This record gives sequence, structure tokens and C-alpha cells, in this order.
Amino acid sequence: MATRLINRYHFLVDWGGNRSEFLQVSGLEMAIEVIAVREGSSKVESENKIPGMLKFSDVSLTRTIQKGDNDLFNWINTRSFGTVERRDVRISLLNERHEPIIIWKLRNCFPVKYVGPTLISSSSNIAAETLVITHEGLEIESLATQEKGKMS
Repeated sequence: MATRLINRYHFLVDWGGNRSEFLQVSGLEMAIEVIAVREGSSKVESENKIPGMLKFSDVSLTRTIQKGDNDLFNWINTRSFGTVERRDVRISLLNERHEPIIIWKLRNCFPVKYVGPTLISSSSNIAAETLVITHEGLEIESLATQEKGKMS
């Protein structure tokens, strides 16, 4: 049975805003912290390694700027005296029929950085903005086989 390759260019981001089309999503990463330990009475002069806390990378969401749409900027401005609006974010990779085949679910997200466009007079590139969000957990759901993997 031949394995069908998945196109990484067809995706949607459900983040609680008006538009779900983004140019790029990056930072879907997690890692296990490595803790070096050594028993006090050990005669071995090297460390033992044990797994520690799960660490999740910040995720960057980049999209084109459209007139009258300040949703990304408005979300980061919900910060006030140690609080911020938190949202769950879903990133869906779609098949050719526009159906989700893999969904990355980010739990308890909030924005930590907004980056406006670089304005260059001689460039023909489109104006884009980026919102960097942090989160407290990552779940991956593969709809094609109904497999789920949860990390939080």
C-alpha cells in the first residue's frame, strides 16, 4: 500500500478571530527537559540523566494584513495587570477536499509578541503581521486513523 504524502501548504487556524487563513505557522515543538543527576556516594565521575518537565515552544502565526482587521493586535492588548485573555487554538492540516486530517490543539494560549510588517518601498512582497503565542499543552489528533496523542 503506497503512502500518500501530505501537503503542508493547506491549513487553517482556529484561534478565536475573524480570519483563519494564515501564511505560516511555526514552532509546533515540544521537548523533554534533561536533568543531570549524580548520587552523592557514586564513584563514577559522570552524570546520569533523567527526564524532567515537558517544554513547549512558542508558536508564531503569520498572516497578510487586511484593512479594518486588527484582531491579532487587539488580542495582545487584552493584557492588563498580570492577566490576559487565554484561548485554545486549533491548527488543522487539510486534505484536497478541505477536510482536516491532522489537528494540533494548543491549550490555554495567550499572545507574547506582535510583529508588524517590514515596510520596504522597493519590495513587491505583501504586508504581513505575526503574533507569537505561548501555551500550556499540545495535543495531536490524526483524523485519518483516529489516533490521538496528548501531551500536557
